[in-house]
This record gives sequence, structure tokens and C-alpha cells, in this order.
Amino acid sequence: MSRTSPKKSSPLRADDLERTLEFDFVRATENAALNSLPWLGRGDKNRADQAACDAIYGVLDHTHCCGTVIIGEGIKDAAPGIFVGERLGRWTRGSPHFDIAVDPIDGTTNIAYGLPNSLSVIAASATDGRTHHMRHLPSFYVEKLAWGPGVTAALAQGLPPLTLDLPVEQTLAAVASALNLPVSQLVVCVLKRSRHDELIRRIRQCGAALRLITDGDITAALAPSMPGSGIDLYLGIGGATEAVLTAAALKTLGGGMLVRTWPRDEAEKAVLLQECGERELRRVFGIDDLVCGTSAIFCATGISDSPLLPGIKVENGKVVTTSILLRASSRTVRYMRTLHDLRHKQVRLRSGAV
Repeated sequence: MSRTSPKKSSPLRADDLERTLEFDFVRATENAALNSLPWLGRGDKNRADQAACDAIYGVLDHTHCCGTVIIGEGIKDAAPGIFVGERLGRWTRGSPHFDIAVDPIDGTTNIAYGLPNSLSVIAASATDGRTHHMRHLPSFYVEKLAWGPGVTAALAQGLPPLTLDLPVEQTLAAVASALNLPVSQLVVCVLKRSRHDELIRRIRQCGAALRLITDGDITAALAPSMPGSGIDLYLGIGGATEAVLTAAALKTLGGGMLVRTWPRDEAEKAVLLQECGERELRRVFGIDDLVCGTSAIFCATGISDSPLLPGIKVENGKVVTTSILLRASSRTVRYMRTLHDLRHKQVRLRSGAV
């Protein structure tokens, strides 16, 4: 009797790896939100950030993946954080490799003062373990311009390219044309910072409406791509870390973004010139430069209410979280409303405390 040799199993594709692990990343942001909630309004953003980090470690330490942190928090502002170059996951032989970007709390000032617009965010991209798909931006801040799918479609159909060097008046006119709106009906989101005073003045002079925010750079840059947000464009100078996380989400949502390094002063500029050179300092990055390839997962859980997600609520003795999960390869957008009974649920922490 002849015997047939067993078929060799095909290697998992990137989207299969994403399906296997995407909910582990959501559990990490959920637990980060739950563990940081006691610090909402307590005036201590570092303790809140540390609580979120502890919970993210607690989930990913037990996840079967080989994760390398490409975008992390902590180093740039001497706060507690998950650092660039750290390994997350169990790193067992044969486990899939992922680049990971993490912002344990986007809006740490907001959570410290009990304000809206704080959330926990993770993005990941499946890799072959030899090359990285996410780009680490060396600066603290970058210039940003982010738009929604309607503008992306218009650009594909021949709208002249948007650039970071266009006068704001021309940018607003181009976006208005793409959306078939008068400039007076555009809504532009800008971080309320003194560095944006002139930008704000010129946007108002054009007749466009402004939505000024104090923190929450990721939510703001995603807003033009989120249905019902009421935001058409995001402009200004914001966090470099947040730019890469935003890019991962925009690969699913169909929006676009341009970013460029923005040194805060001559001392930082000198360091950046030595580290990456004049050409890289002046380079403009699109979303596919920041997260290359087709693999991208983005997940976030609300802590306090934001335009992207509701914050944590307590209902009938249970804690309710709301999360979003995006996967670029299938353009899938999932919203998850989860009830946690903390009398029975264990929020696993690296520190061991619960």
C-alpha cells in the first residue's frame, strides 16, 4: 500500500498573523485604560503613564510574538514609558515578528487633569524579522498635514499635490475644492499652542472654522478620516511618535498625511543634522514612508471621552470600555464595547500587582 507524504503547511501570510494577534493588542490597550483610570484627575501624569505601561507589558509579556518597539514613549520627556528597541512578547521560536508602535496614554496631561481626549494606543506591522516596516522619527516634533478619504480620491483624480510648503490659503482652497465646499464651510483642527498663533490667524482670515484642542494629537489627525467627526483637515506641529501611530490607522481609513521633522531650537537641529543629515531633515514623509507594506494594525481604547472614542464608563457595577481596531490589509474597522466585571477579571501587570 502506497503512502502519501504529509503536505507541508504553507507559511502564514501577514494578514493571517494579524488575525491571530490583533485581539491581544486590543486587550493590551483595554487593560492600559483600566489600570490608568484610577489616576484620572489626580494631577500625576507620570503615575498614570506608568500604570498604562505596566498593563501593556502584562498582556504582551504573555503573547506569542516577537515584537520590537520602533515607536515608544518615555525617552523624549523623561517620563515612564515603553522604550524604543525593547522586545515585547515571548519571543519563542517560530513566533511571528512585529514592529510595534505604542503610546500608552495619548493625552497624559488630559488624564492628569480629568479632561477629555485621552486614550491608549498601539499599532503593529508584521515583518519578516530582518527588516523593519515602521520608521522611527528622531525628532520630538514634526510638521503635519492630514486629510480624509475625499481629498485622497481627489488627489488620485488629478488634484494638484498638497505639500507642507504651500501657503495655508492655497491648502484650504485645494481641500475645499476636493470636498466641493466653499472655504467658509471647512473645519480645520489645530493644537492650541503659541507656535500656531500665526497659522490660526491666517485660517480665520480665510473664513474657515477652527476646532482648537489642547492635547490628543492622534485623535486630531485621524478626525478628517472618521465619518461624522466634523473635521475636514488637521494642520500644525505635533508629536513625531503620534505621527507614526496615525499613519498605521490611515492605511485602513484611506486618508493621507504629510510630515516633516521640526527642530524645536538650534541645539536640537544641530543634533538632528549630525544624526541624520540635511537631506533627511528636510524630507517629507507620507503614510507609506512611515509604515511601509500592507500590514498595519491600529487599536485604541478610550480613557476619557474623545471625538474618536467614548471614555470608560461604570454601568451597574461593571466597567465599560470602548475600543477601535483597524486592519489595513482588509480595510476592516471594528468598534468593541466591552463590559469588565473587575470582581472577577484580572488585569495582569508586569509588576505583579493587580
